[in-house]
Amino acid sequence: MKHKINKKIIARIIDVVITIVIIICIINIAYSLYNIAEWKKDGDDVKRQLNDISKLVNITLVDNDNENVEIIEPTEEIPEYNPYWAYINMNLINVDFYDLKEVNPEAAGWIQINGTNINYPFVQTTNNDYYLTHAFDKSYNSAGWVFLDYRNKADLSDKNNIIYAHGRYDNTMFGTLKNALTNGWLNNKDNFVIKLSTPFENSLWQVFSIYHIPTTSDYLKINFSSNESFLNFSKMLIDRSAYNFETTVNENDVILTLSTCFNDSERVVLHAKLIKKEKR
Repeated sequence: MKHKINKKIIARIIDVVITIVIIICIINIAYSLYNIAEWKKDGDDVKRQLNDISKLVNITLVDNDNENVEIIEPTEEIPEYNPYWAYINMNLINVDFYDLKEVNPEAAGWIQINGTNINYPFVQTTNNDYYLTHAFDKSYNSAGWVFLDYRNKADLSDKNNIIYAHGRYDNTMFGTLKNALTNGWLNNKDNFVIKLSTPFENSLWQVFSIYHIPTTSDYLKINFSSNESFLNFSKMLIDRSAYNFETTVNENDVILTLSTCFNDSERVVLHAKLIKKEKR
């Protein structure tokens, strides 16, 4: 008799455990579906804003004969086969920021990279947290936006100027920056150029390093105590590169760094140096 009672108790316990497991599974599925819906909603909102921005902005090409256009003269000899010679003949882009700043006064510039979907404005505020969870119009959005490090000068005159964004799976923000690690991107040398436009200056930057790395902050240094310190830093970036761009960095160069997530524990990082500019 006691044996039968024990069996009934055990059966009830099993039923309760199964019920609890089922409830937990249902809750987890519901939570996951909610997160997917929110992620899609945020992504759709970003795409809507990008579409609205494209209608607002007037992007023109800068005449290479413009007397304000300056080539950053290299201190080292550059071989004739190096694409640098083609890059310096590329047109700069010039963006009218009036309407952008009407939407968001913190609009700091525009970034454009061949072979990616990256072709939109970046912002800058007083910290590096706000635009991780806010869109261009400052609405809450987990997709965030592209933003310049708050420590950097707005005219990009620091030795290392850093722009961040989420690496979204829907290819918005810096979601396509990881393409720069693929042969499809690396086999086209026309991609090794970044065009920027800010209210202060239009500029062209030549890529010299691309890699993914476990999350670290050692590439996020802004300024340097000496030329030697900067050269050692630049060498570290070049040595890390997954591809040899055959591009050197000297003590007078200014660097642009793009940083995004590769996965939860790694980052995709791209570095370029200033080769051409036009004061506005």
